[in-house]
Amino acid sequence: MKNGENGKGITSRWYPETLKKRILSIDKIRTKIQFIAGDGFEVCEQNYHRNDAIYFIDPPYLKAGRRLYRYSAVDHEAVFKLASQLEGDFLMSYDNVEEIRDIASGYEFAVQPIAMKNTHHAEKTELLIGRNFDWFLG
Repeated sequence: MKNGENGKGITSRWYPETLKKRILSIDKIRTKIQFIAGDGFEVCEQNYHRNDAIYFIDPPYLKAGRRLYRYSAVDHEAVFKLASQLEGDFLMSYDNVEEIRDIASGYEFAVQPIAMKNTHHAEKTELLIGRNFDWFLG
């Protein structure tokens, strides 16, 4: 995270109590999760053949990326191409903008808008993207 909105760092995107609850939830399943620090493209390219892996892909958002993140220059088309080559399942999150919906459609990925609130309590939607959402909508 760069400096976030108004210099608030991580609290500019997540409320402290919400973040605490999420971390405690993750703690319960920590033995099943592996976080890898590094270049996401390299990690996916090295592990694309693993059908026992599930990837969570959370690239910098198209609109807010430059403002929020130190590393925001991402080839969004390349992210989708790489996701299409993964043998394991994946879940991707993105901002709800036409360019991203168009790229997802081109790869025939499922797109599910979900509600979210920003720090100004404005209700917005972001996108969950994957091969299908039978498990999510089911």
